[in-house]
Amino acid sequence: MNKDYWTEAFSYPSLYWKMAKVKKTVHPTAVSFGPEKNQYFLHFAPSCAESGKVVVWIHGGGWNAGDPGIFSFVGQCFAQAGFHCISLGYRLSPKHKYPCQIEDVCAGFNRAMDYLHDAGVDTGRVIVTGPSAGAHLASILCYDRAVQAKYHVRADKIAGFIGVAGPYAFRTGVTKTVQILLNQLFAKGYDRSLAEPLAVMENTGIPMLLIHSRHDGLIDFSMADRFFRKAQSLGLSAELYEVADRQNTHSGYSAGMFLESRAACQALDKLLSWIEAV
Repeated sequence: MNKDYWTEAFSYPSLYWKMAKVKKTVHPTAVSFGPEKNQYFLHFAPSCAESGKVVVWIHGGGWNAGDPGIFSFVGQCFAQAGFHCISLGYRLSPKHKYPCQIEDVCAGFNRAMDYLHDAGVDTGRVIVTGPSAGAHLASILCYDRAVQAKYHVRADKIAGFIGVAGPYAFRTGVTKTVQILLNQLFAKGYDRSLAEPLAVMENTGIPMLLIHSRHDGLIDFSMADRFFRKAQSLGLSAELYEVADRQNTHSGYSAGMFLESRAACQALDKLLSWIEAV
């Protein structure tokens, strides 16, 4: 195991401590879109919407852990920044094999658009984002036309994609930890190229921002670099931002940035500034 892997492992206690200290100033609304417990989203409404942007955030957790409630601090952060935030859940592996996860993401996205419309929220400019496994699923939602057509995704509403610490390729540069997670995610014999963002990406016209650290002990920086270069080759507007903050391990920036202030965290400031500008 390399140094960054162990730095990642030892970073968890401080992250959990910060999570417990987050002040919950926004009380979200839970909306189900299926019978399973993880088929729901949380809507965090800002006290004052400073823009017409809606953020749809898809959680990480290796496809086998997490839910919107655990990551409520992310929704709090976006709402406090003035954005309506939909924190989207999905069924987890290994019980539920892919494509269950992307089916839920698409169904949840469509249900969220209906819900927000009925609530009088403008859904004309939606930013889809997520960290780690969430970045994987969000990128499929944004750049796979076959998935969009199959699940009737309203992609015309998507104004931008932000991927944080995402695993965009499965065949090279994959760490042992991610390989184990992928083996849990896919049924034996499943064609993984159908779920590989680097393989299925098309020019859907959605601009992207990729945020990644060279000290990510789980997802190598080359993942983001290759996805960025593929996007450029297709003519997509793309930007790759290298994390410069001291907290630059996988969890330290992919989730940990939302536990920091904008002034103290360059990665968070970059993410919010990009949303404001797109």
